[in-house]
Amino acid sequence: MSSDLQLRLQPDGSRLSWPAFLEDVVSRHGDRCAIRFEGRDISSRKLQTDARRLAKALAASGVSKGMRVAVHMANRPEFVIASFAVAMLGAVMVPVNTFATVDEREFILRHSDSAFLLFQSQLLKHNFLEQLTGLLPELNDESSEPVHNIKIPQLRQVIALGLQASQGRVQAWEVFLQRGDNFPDEVLDAMIAEVCPGDESLIIYTSGTTARPKGVLHLQRAAVIQSWRFADDLRLTSNDRIWTAYPFFWSAGICMALGASMAAGATLILQETFEPGAALQCLSDERANATQCWPHQAKAMAEHPLYATLDLSHIDKEVCRLQPNVDPKDDAWGTQGSFGMTETFTLTSNLPTDAPVALRNSTAGKPLPGMSVRILDTETGLELPFGEAGEIAVKGPTLMRGYYKIEPEATFDTDGYYHSQDGGHLDSDGYLHWTGRLSNIIKTGGANVSPLEIEEALLSYPNMRSGIPFGAPHPSLGEVIVLCAIAIEGHELAEAAILDFLKQKLAAYKIPKKVLLFSEKDLSFTGNQKIQTPKLVEKALKRLREDAIEIDGVNYGDYLIDELS
Repeated sequence: MSSDLQLRLQPDGSRLSWPAFLEDVVSRHGDRCAIRFEGRDISSRKLQTDARRLAKALAASGVSKGMRVAVHMANRPEFVIASFAVAMLGAVMVPVNTFATVDEREFILRHSDSAFLLFQSQLLKHNFLEQLTGLLPELNDESSEPVHNIKIPQLRQVIALGLQASQGRVQAWEVFLQRGDNFPDEVLDAMIAEVCPGDESLIIYTSGTTARPKGVLHLQRAAVIQSWRFADDLRLTSNDRIWTAYPFFWSAGICMALGASMAAGATLILQETFEPGAALQCLSDERANATQCWPHQAKAMAEHPLYATLDLSHIDKEVCRLQPNVDPKDDAWGTQGSFGMTETFTLTSNLPTDAPVALRNSTAGKPLPGMSVRILDTETGLELPFGEAGEIAVKGPTLMRGYYKIEPEATFDTDGYYHSQDGGHLDSDGYLHWTGRLSNIIKTGGANVSPLEIEEALLSYPNMRSGIPFGAPHPSLGEVIVLCAIAIEGHELAEAAILDFLKQKLAAYKIPKKVLLFSEKDLSFTGNQKIQTPKLVEKALKRLREDAIEIDGVNYGDYLIDELS
């Protein structure tokens, strides 16, 4: 099913580029505080002024349309400025994950063909400048020549935030800005005028669990469309003060946090890093009424000692509830009725946050205007009728151009649809129902069990960082459900208590047959701090085997040796 693109807050399709978005925001909310950072108020007009200055410095240094410019910064005003400056030139921004390892950053810079790198020299204990010069020793040379290195062959210039003066070939931010002081404004205006909604704009690297991340190449229009949509569907206003933990190097950080708040004329409150106590104090001090964070972050704040001492009654719009005793299924304002992915720049289907609670809890909303969704038979690839479950396939104006350096025919079918590897169905009213990743379904005793359902049931369990279920092989049942339970640092969990808790929430066949307890030190993480599930499952299977654990009459000390050999 599909429908034409519609945006209530910005109906002019010619304005769907990131530079035009900034112009429209300034025309509507120019002098209001757009960004609140370390006690400073920064308006969208100031962001535009600073972005133009950076754009002129980049243009004077040779950046032109289509060139890749990497931005390696935490959530701070300079990231926002850089995103608009790069877009003004029609160049392609490559956000670099601040959680990434040195090897992962090297891969992203090389694979993306980044010619320029804008980065902050230090974040917490991470000395990014030292790491970069260790990777590229020639940056230490006192030379004005461009960088030439086979490790990142396209890289030519490196600009660092946080330096008082340039060091070797690494240019200090303020020194670099001076390069554009004599660049003609009329030339910059002409460059901006040539940026179109269909131009390439962003390469966002997804986090792979076993392989290298893929570069998701998006057009200018994707971030803009979703920014206007989020401002509308989140029911944001210019009176909102939004605190976010969503990093700007992901699509949600760009459109749900930054873009949506700017579109609404709201104030976005930034912290470079997340720490539950500091976050709570910021929410209180800044009188934030809207919060954006992941479930484990909300849980960490709710269980922090400071939580009980602060008055947070001013918060009325929460993506994840901080209140531990409030069931999100009873929340009158919530974002649970949606489905999306990095490949569609977040949302594919959605319901407004004030839609009926029952509808938000039972569906993933309807495909958004302009988006087309098909449900495909996983074996034949044929489209299925309403009510039948299969793989969700999507296309539309926010779908990626493709994976960078991967042939389009390896990504899209002949009708241009992207096969999501997510399962679900469309009902007769056109609502999408998402059931989870197809590859993760546990098949036990003839029944299919979604790990997501078990994970969601455990969200409110105290002192648990994460609960990750998987299917362990079983000779008669096919698979049995085993739960890896990870305690919050400094706390302990008990298998019997977890199982008793789940028995109150899930059908009997969905209850794990075994709970294995892990601590955070047992975990491995992807570049964006997601738990590497395959590595955890590998450890769990090893424990089943080495401890000769028995499940449903099967001794896994003997069984797994034969099964995995």
